[in-house]
Amino acid sequence: MSVHAGQKPWTVPALAEAKREGRRLAMLTAYDAGFARIMDQAGIDLVLIGDSLGMVVQGHDSTLPVTVADMAYHTAAVARVLQRALLVADLPFQADATPERALDASVALLQAGAQMVKIEGAGHKLEVVRFLVEREIPVCTHLGLTPQSVLRLGGFKLQGRDEQAAARLLADARAAVEAGASLLVLECVPTPLAQKITAAVEVPTIGIGAGPHCDGQVLVLHDMLGLDSGHRRPRFVKDFLAQGGSVAGAFAAYAQAVRDGSFPDAEHAYA
Repeated sequence: MSVHAGQKPWTVPALAEAKREGRRLAMLTAYDAGFARIMDQAGIDLVLIGDSLGMVVQGHDSTLPVTVADMAYHTAAVARVLQRALLVADLPFQADATPERALDASVALLQAGAQMVKIEGAGHKLEVVRFLVEREIPVCTHLGLTPQSVLRLGGFKLQGRDEQAAARLLADARAAVEAGASLLVLECVPTPLAQKITAAVEVPTIGIGAGPHCDGQVLVLHDMLGLDSGHRRPRFVKDFLAQGGSVAGAFAAYAQAVRDGSFPDAEHAYA
């Protein structure tokens, strides 16, 4: 297996360089070696072992039942085949409740092959971000709709609608970067707010339902292949399998659409 287009494997410092150069980043979730290998060959830049596996792989109604052991298992499977893409793994529900718990979980995921961990939310999680970064663990912070907060939020809903909520999200993004986050995921955020956050921070932003102005995009594997996960399809999801004609073609079409800015369009974003 050759590295896509002769390019070097992605590293954490290369992400910031991509933002400075204006290069959009294509990210997808993966949970097994078979799909991950095809993604890597198709030129996907970042692969996320999402705790979304609880819903699309394990059949749960939320991400809450996923464990660190689950995440480590799937991370190891994907890590074995990646040659170019940077591998990010979610810290599952309450694995980041304290800095010490987050460190234990992060070590398990990095030892399984991850190069970065993703943490949902800000607030007290900023202490966790700082604690991990000080211990040489790269961190991605997930803001906006945070699926692990589904019980408190009352469902999967658009975030940052009003002026006060938007100001809080912008402040959280700045604080996460100040704490040491190397990447931000913005989920279900109005397009103008995501654009403002992207302009305000030095690290790349990865949007999912956050409009076209983020530095990159991410989708759940099953969603972008048009597979029925048993859950309502969000408006930001597009079926790239129909466009690409094959799984490899779907991944390549998605990467190209992200890079040329044609995805997401207004139909797949929130005003």
